[in-house]
Amino acid sequence: MTERQRRSPRPTTLDVDALLTDRATRIVVCCGSGGVGKTTTAAALGLRAAELGRSTVVLTIDPARRLAQSMGLAELDNIPRRVPGVDTSNGGDLEAMMLDMKRTFDEIVEAHTDPRRAGQILANPFYQSLSAGFAGTQEYMAMEKLGQLRAADEWDLIVVDTPPSRSALDFLDAPERLGRFLDGRFIRLLVGPARSGGRAYVRMLTAGFGLVTGALTKVLGTQLLKDAQTFVTALDTMFGGFRERADATYQLLQASGTAFLVVAAPEPDALREASYFVERLARDRMPLAGLVLNRVHRAAAATVSGSRARLGAERSIAAAETLEELGSGPLAAAVLRLHADRVVLETRERRLRDGFTAAHPRVPIVEVPAMPNDVHDLVGLRSVGTALTP
Repeated sequence: MTERQRRSPRPTTLDVDALLTDRATRIVVCCGSGGVGKTTTAAALGLRAAELGRSTVVLTIDPARRLAQSMGLAELDNIPRRVPGVDTSNGGDLEAMMLDMKRTFDEIVEAHTDPRRAGQILANPFYQSLSAGFAGTQEYMAMEKLGQLRAADEWDLIVVDTPPSRSALDFLDAPERLGRFLDGRFIRLLVGPARSGGRAYVRMLTAGFGLVTGALTKVLGTQLLKDAQTFVTALDTMFGGFRERADATYQLLQASGTAFLVVAAPEPDALREASYFVERLARDRMPLAGLVLNRVHRAAAATVSGSRARLGAERSIAAAETLEELGSGPLAAAVLRLHADRVVLETRERRLRDGFTAAHPRVPIVEVPAMPNDVHDLVGLRSVGTALTP
């Protein structure tokens, strides 16, 4: 192995300010596994973009409502709210909103059906259950809301905080899953009877679906199946619209004005998920801007003979043991041990980062240091924004 091969790979630095100030950038999507700081990153990006002169809206799908708190808002809902305290001297401004999954679904129904049919759908118990918690609905509605915001064209930049899903890929898979649901056998079973008439329905059940429907009736009840049939029949004319809008939003995500930022922490699971997401974005030809590596730890340099030098973990522990043996400097010994732990942690995180860089050498990275306190206001968000632009 050559000396160059033994060296740690040096990642390209991601220029976040250049991304945010580029007027061609219209959408920034923050994605990654749960618990890595996507919401904070999205909020910090939105704030920095606004104070750099962009008219920005941040869309969060975070049920913890931390974004509202950090931006000094009492609450967030499905309507964009102006964020107070933002420096607008450069001509930018900032609004924020949180996806209301059910309200977004209701808006789609109201916009794409006549008032009578919309009333039937909104009052249907099956629809109410579906719109409130059906698997994948949140991710699909996030796609719908993004499409609505872009179509409105009221902001220079839209920053999206993707849902805290089981997998970071759920956001991209939502349109396909919805299509499979709409084309599924159960939906065809429910839609078919209304199109064929009551007697045809009975014949169909006895011919092919009697056993399945009988089992479902025992588990779900006759009324639920009737509600589901009524709902699907009323919504049937909207199915094509769902697919068309899902396809349009998917194409929007592939467009040159969109930039994906994969957010991760220097932990094995988070970087493994980030690596998988980078590969998926490349396969789907979606524009990846780079990786935001959050909560990175750095050990301080020690002053040795008047110069700043790095004190390694082994030397720190040895020095601490010497002080302890001499029975002097217990505080200094404790600090040295803490420093040794920090060096070990930093070394571990750097190896994980270098492993990611070796697998994805063309992905630019920006590292955000671990903050001493939780980010809960605009001051903290500005600190994160500054750290995002080294």
